[in-house]
Amino acid sequence: MELTREIAAIRDGMGDPARLVGEFRRAVLLVPLADGPGGGLMSAVSGGIRWIYAFTDEEALARFAAARGESDREWEFLSVLGARLVDAVVPMADGPAGVVVDVADADGSMFFPPVAGIVPEGSAVDVTGGGVAA
Repeated sequence: MELTREIAAIRDGMGDPARLVGEFRRAVLLVPLADGPGGGLMSAVSGGIRWIYAFTDEEALARFAAARGESDREWEFLSVLGARLVDAVVPMADGPAGVVVDVADADGSMFFPPVAGIVPEGSAVDVTGGGVAA
């Protein structure tokens, strides 16, 4: 998958951020569904930002399940384009939201924060009014 190669290149200090975001937007990601009341997409809040979990393949999702000690249960997920996550799902969140890809992979995870160029300007924390915050 191109996205995993771009993540590796960025983490090695040789990647192109614009190419990374482009590959993220084109990638079909697996997004687990949350259990319990309300359901929805599985996410966590850290630092005041809701991070939607997304995975590049079933193996990455399985590593996440194992890290949580929950590999013995069935994990339901949706296949969603990265662009759809940031363009349609993030704006529906109650507060700032971003996407974290392959969060259980210490050397292969990547955060896509709620900033201009990744999420729509109306959902970006670094944009105020009509311009970028200083």
